[in-house]
Amino acid sequence: MRARYRVQALIAAAVVLVPVSDTPSPSISDSRAVIDGPYASLLAASADLGAAHSGAVQLTVTLRDHSRPTELISWTDRHHLSVRWLPDHPWAIVEGASRRVADAFDVTINEYRGRRGQVFYASPHQPPVPSALHGQVAGIGRILGYTPHRESRPTIVAPLEVPDRGLTPDALRTAYNANRLSTAGYTGKGTTVVIFAFSGYDQADLDTFSTRYGLPRFTPVLVGGQPSEPQAETTMDLQLVHAIAPDAQKVVVNARPTLEGDGAFEKIGQLLAATDRRFPGAIWSFSIGWGCDKLYTAADLAPVRSALAAAHANGTTSFSASGDLAGLECKGGQDWSSPPSIDDTGLDAVSSLPETTSVGGTTLSTTADGSWLAEQAWFHIPLSQGSGGGTSVLFDRPEWQRAVAPGADPGRRMVPDVAAVADPFTSARIVLHQRNLVAGGTSQSAPVWAGLTAVMNQYLLAHGGRVIADINPLLYRIAADAALPAFRDVILGGNAAYDAGPGYDLVTGLGTPDVENLVQDILLIQKLTQ
Repeated sequence: MRARYRVQALIAAAVVLVPVSDTPSPSISDSRAVIDGPYASLLAASADLGAAHSGAVQLTVTLRDHSRPTELISWTDRHHLSVRWLPDHPWAIVEGASRRVADAFDVTINEYRGRRGQVFYASPHQPPVPSALHGQVAGIGRILGYTPHRESRPTIVAPLEVPDRGLTPDALRTAYNANRLSTAGYTGKGTTVVIFAFSGYDQADLDTFSTRYGLPRFTPVLVGGQPSEPQAETTMDLQLVHAIAPDAQKVVVNARPTLEGDGAFEKIGQLLAATDRRFPGAIWSFSIGWGCDKLYTAADLAPVRSALAAAHANGTTSFSASGDLAGLECKGGQDWSSPPSIDDTGLDAVSSLPETTSVGGTTLSTTADGSWLAEQAWFHIPLSQGSGGGTSVLFDRPEWQRAVAPGADPGRRMVPDVAAVADPFTSARIVLHQRNLVAGGTSQSAPVWAGLTAVMNQYLLAHGGRVIADINPLLYRIAADAALPAFRDVILGGNAAYDAGPGYDLVTGLGTPDVENLVQDILLIQKLTQ
C-alpha cells in the first residue's frame, strides 16, 4: 500500500459558551489558533456577515470520566452558561449567547451565508480548554452552526462485467457465497435492518422489485415520516437488503431533522438512542454522511460514539458507507479541475468512527450465474468517483486494528474495514420510478453487508450462537487467524490517495466476504467464548 498524500492530524482543542453582553469583544489573542484546512475553506467560500450579536450557540465538551462534571458546571455558571449532561456520559453540551462565548474564550464568532443560502454561526478560531477545567475536560468541539452533509447520488449505468444487465438477487447472494444459506431457509427472518435516510422511497417501486424477482412483498416501517420525495438512495438500500434478506423487517428512519439548525451530532446521538430503544439488536445501515472528518474535533462526535456503543451492548451491528469520492471526501465533490491537495484527503466523519464498520467499494466480475471471479478496488477516474478510505485525523487506532497495515500511521484509526460491490458498471439491479436500473456507490456496499449480517444472525441463533453486535473485533480476529478463509483479498486498483494490495489496505479494508465461511468462523468464536 502506497500513500500518495499524507494525512496530517488535527489537534482536538477547546471551546465553550456564554450569554449576550453589550460590551465589545476583546481583541484576539495570539494563543487562539486559526483553524485551517477544509474548515477554513468552508468559511472562505461563505459570505462573512459580521459578528454574531444575538442568538445562542453550542458545542460539545468531552470529559475525562463519566462522573458528574462539577467543575464544568461551576465554571459555566460563573460565565452565565448552561450545561446539558446525562448521567454516566463522558460528554456534555455547553451553550449560551454568542457574545458571551466570544468574550469568555477570547475568540470571534461571526455569522456566515453559505453558497446554498444557509446562514450559520462559526468561529475561525479553536481555543484551548480553559486552565480551570484541565482536570475534568479533555477537549471541546468546534463553534460551528452548520453541518455539511452528503447523500450519495447513485450513478445509473448499463453494466459491463456482470451477467444479464446487472446482478439479480440470486446472483448477488451467489457472488458472496450466501445463496446456499438462503436456499436452506436463512433469509433474515426474525431480524431487523434499519436504514437511516435523507430521502424517501415509493412503495410501488418496492412492490415491483419484489414481484419481478419472486420475493415476498414488504412494507418498511417508517419512522419520522418520508424524509423527502422518492430518490435512488433509499430505494436502492431497501431493495438490496431485501434481495439478500427478504424475510428481515426493514425500517427507514428519517435522519433529515439532524440537519436542521445546529447541534447535529447531539441530534444524531438522540436519533440513534431512540432507534436502539425501539429496535434493540437491529442492524444499522448508513449511506449518508455529515461532513468530512477534518471539519471537526473528536469531541464533536462524542454523542454519536456513545449512542453507537450503547446500541452495540444491545446487539446492534452498524455499517457505514466509506464514501464515493475516492479518498478525497474533504474535497466535497467540487472544483475537480484543480489537482487534489493534502486538505482534500479525508474521511466521512461518521464512517471513521471506531464504533461503526466502514464499508468500501469494489468492481466485481462474476460468471453467468453470479459466481465470483474477481474484484478490484472501485475507482472511476472520468466520473471522479471511487471507494473512500484513509487514516483518521480524529481517532486512535483501536486495539483490534493494531496488527494490520504496519506501513500506515500506527496510531490512527484506518478506514474502511471491509468492502463489497460499488461500481455502477458491475452492480445489482433495482427498480426506480418503475424503471429497471443498475446503481452503485459505497452506499450500495453498506446495505449489502447489512443484509448479509441479517442472514448470519438468523443462522447463528439457529445453531446455538448469538447475534453479532459489534462486528469489528470479530472481523479482524478472523482475518488474522480463522479456520476458514472468510475474505476475498482485493489486491488490484486503488483510489485517488492509496493503492489496494495484499492484506488490509486503505481502499477495500480486509476485503469482501465469503459469507458461508465467515458465519462458520463467527459461530466457532462465539462457542469458544461462551
